[in-house]
Amino acid sequence: MTKTRQPRSLLHENRREMISRMGSGFGGIALSALLGDFDRTAVATESVTQNVRARPPQLQPRARAVIQLFMHGGPSQVDLLDEKKELSRLSGQAPPAEVADDENRTTYLLGSPFRFSKHGESGLEFSEVLPSIARHADDIAVIRSMFTEHRNHEQAIWMANTGLIVSGRPNIGSWVAYGLGAESQNLPAYVSLPDPGGMPVDGARNWSSGWLPPVYQGTAIRSEGLPVLHLQPKAARTSEIDSGRMELLRKLNARHQEVRPGELELDARIASFELAARMQLSATDALDLNQETAATQQLYGLDNDKTRAYGKRCLMARRLVERGVRFVQIFMAGQPWDTHSNNVSGIRSCCAQTDLPIGGLLTDLKQRGLLDSTLIQWGGEFGRTPGAEQRDGNKTPGIEGRDHHPYGFSVWLAGGGIRGGQAYGATDDFGYRAITNRTQTADLHATILHQLGLDHERLTFNHNSRDERLTDVYKSHVIEPLVG
Repeated sequence: MTKTRQPRSLLHENRREMISRMGSGFGGIALSALLGDFDRTAVATESVTQNVRARPPQLQPRARAVIQLFMHGGPSQVDLLDEKKELSRLSGQAPPAEVADDENRTTYLLGSPFRFSKHGESGLEFSEVLPSIARHADDIAVIRSMFTEHRNHEQAIWMANTGLIVSGRPNIGSWVAYGLGAESQNLPAYVSLPDPGGMPVDGARNWSSGWLPPVYQGTAIRSEGLPVLHLQPKAARTSEIDSGRMELLRKLNARHQEVRPGELELDARIASFELAARMQLSATDALDLNQETAATQQLYGLDNDKTRAYGKRCLMARRLVERGVRFVQIFMAGQPWDTHSNNVSGIRSCCAQTDLPIGGLLTDLKQRGLLDSTLIQWGGEFGRTPGAEQRDGNKTPGIEGRDHHPYGFSVWLAGGGIRGGQAYGATDDFGYRAITNRTQTADLHATILHQLGLDHERLTFNHNSRDERLTDVYKSHVIEPLVG
């Protein structure tokens, strides 16, 4: 939020030093949704034993939570969301000069083998490999005119999630937690759900708070085994023993604090364990999928080996947002959409894992009356080339790939006040370059923040004597046709 400038106090410095020294592991997990707002004038009097308190929005919000479905690797726009008949007509021919690959990594044009069809009352077009998502065409707005500034994965991921192509900046989820605080005192404001099969490319930086205080970083929760490591004791204890232990610790801590007034490091450490105690009940309940009916589990694909892993995370995301979590990210292991070779089989594999669970998520949210207040964002760091990439000298037709493509690609939004049933912007006839209503990452970020009731120009944090913001120096704007 906009910060009132004031001289740095010793108290302010101590608190910053304390946060920088907090370690990883359980203490770091608990602290990821703990403490107060460090850039408030009332920071000296705010109790650090509270979770990040809910704060009023700057604007009238249309959404109260975001579920980000991040597709690491870069999904192919011309195979999924942006049909190009001219590309298919000229498939196999050399590209015209205006869409020739500037790095000479691709050769001939490569049309999509997938059929597109219109869906819903709006007639929005989707590829045949997205049947479950397509059933929600009237709730979805596809942005076909995205572009970004780098064609390497890491830099493009940083741009997609932090607003610049440099590392070390806060993720959009951290900005949301900073701007709005937490609705629940027993769960983090910002949660990440990594793939049990492995970390995504760029690892934990995908949910880092950068130079924002660590209280705003994402809390990684597992979908297999214990949701949060070290949350439960190794040996089961009765509730009487647990409550007695907690009361004894409270008294000892209070006595310790009495003779050490102003020791904010001590306050924070005590607060981290108090949050842990609250999470023992709340996190266990929120992530217990056995509470769901068999029909709901089937809706998300939990009865299918291909969709179970992604479906569990989608169902966990729904349970988290309905319990007050502000921002939930779902990741896949590695970068599965990075189809440099075997583009067709790679796309089929990714869609087989994700399409049914995402369709189930949209259906479930709508049935429960949560879609209006939950914004869904789908997309990767960039798209794929309309031309064929043949790696390692392999010239065999049918197994071509597509290279990284930053100049024009597609993402989609649904729910959270978004006007569905429309395609915004356009690329050229080959899906190479965004040409109509060109949309930069900062515009997408401004729109997401706006739906949550945050003004991207007023949501700032003073870092190194500069008022930083998610949209940084870009002349960005809210995409009005999507929200009006």
